[in-house]
Amino acid sequence: MHMTSVERTHQALRAIADAGDEGARIFTQVYRAPALAAAAAADARAAAGITLGPLDGRIVSIKDLFDVAGEATTAGSKVLRDAPPAARDAVIVQRLRAAGAILIGKTNMTEFAFSGIGINPHYGTPGNARDVTRIPGGSSAGAGVAVARGMCEIAIGSDTGGSVRIPSAFNGVTGFKPTQARVSREGAFPLSFSLDTVGPLAGDVTDCARTDAVLSGQPWTPLAARAVAGLRVGVPRGLLFTQTDEQVLGAFETAVAALRNAQARVSDVALDELLGAPFRLQEKGTLIAAEAAHIHGALLAAGKESELDALVLSRVRRGETIAASHYVAVQQARAQLLPALDAAIADFDILLLPTVPVIAPSIASLDDEDMFHRTNMLVLRNPSVFNFYDLPAVSLPLPRQSGEMPVGWMLVGKRHGDRELLAVAAALEQFLHTLG
Repeated sequence: MHMTSVERTHQALRAIADAGDEGARIFTQVYRAPALAAAAAADARAAAGITLGPLDGRIVSIKDLFDVAGEATTAGSKVLRDAPPAARDAVIVQRLRAAGAILIGKTNMTEFAFSGIGINPHYGTPGNARDVTRIPGGSSAGAGVAVARGMCEIAIGSDTGGSVRIPSAFNGVTGFKPTQARVSREGAFPLSFSLDTVGPLAGDVTDCARTDAVLSGQPWTPLAARAVAGLRVGVPRGLLFTQTDEQVLGAFETAVAALRNAQARVSDVALDELLGAPFRLQEKGTLIAAEAAHIHGALLAAGKESELDALVLSRVRRGETIAASHYVAVQQARAQLLPALDAAIADFDILLLPTVPVIAPSIASLDDEDMFHRTNMLVLRNPSVFNFYDLPAVSLPLPRQSGEMPVGWMLVGKRHGDRELLAVAAALEQFLHTLG
């Protein structure tokens, strides 16, 4: 039965309210009255045969690091609660409003977006959509849970080392990280100037593609139809398959075997030299840590350390110790490595690997600081490689049995080949539905 935008918005708002304290951990702000007004306007346009674009009347949440005019942008941190209010909406928020999207609220996140786990001691940690005792994935923690629990239809997150794809994989939804230059970051609280990207989480690839068109300021056209048969798929076995849970590997291999049976041209490819380079180059310090130390320098100089998440603070502090010569050397090496990986994958349509090598661990298991940092590094490992190489990537949920935790399938495309990747992802999404 067709539901109006107002009816769907009421339904989403009820889902948030009915979740009680958990809803308050998923959303840091809920725009109830403005959302219902925007929904009524969308219904009026629909009745008049007017549309503002592919997201007109769709219910969208935004991560708590995007500026909304008149509000402080807290970026998951209590220390920013009293920051001056934003003078204007972030560019992506402007584009969503202009496209007729219904902004339902801001979703919770890791403080300053600085982890792939999703824990937040200030606003609470959203529980995983499938099992609230498990982590949601970060840093777009509330975004993945909100989509999976029907609190919005589309969520906008940021992805610096996997922060769209990790919560997508852990909560069983679809996430898209674009090529960095595709979507404006103006009005988004930064983590890393070099690696930050902005992308959607949604229930399917088509909604991700529609959202990408709005966020990137491009006209919407349907994705090209792609066939699974003949698709050139490279599987980069080696480093990024180590320490992989049996559940993750089993789901991955079952889907890959079916892909081969469907006449896709699947082949293993040896890329460890290139895929391991980001880790080798950054052993003495990462680009993210160095840039985060700069971004938060004034905050630390003001003596606000005690108000920060200790796990986030320790990572920012490490950035302060990174030598300028090391930072420049990593940037120079990265500039040379990008075209090298481009050439190595030129003959493939996509690379295919697990989004995250583990299923979502329990929140309680990460109380130990050493365990937290080890798990965080493992969770970020696979997706972060493709931020370093600035390649677009999609996480698709693999078929799972009832009661099993979600597993993500990561498709990696070519730089600036975002639409081509989304077209392949749409074909593989339909293929996976036949297996489920």
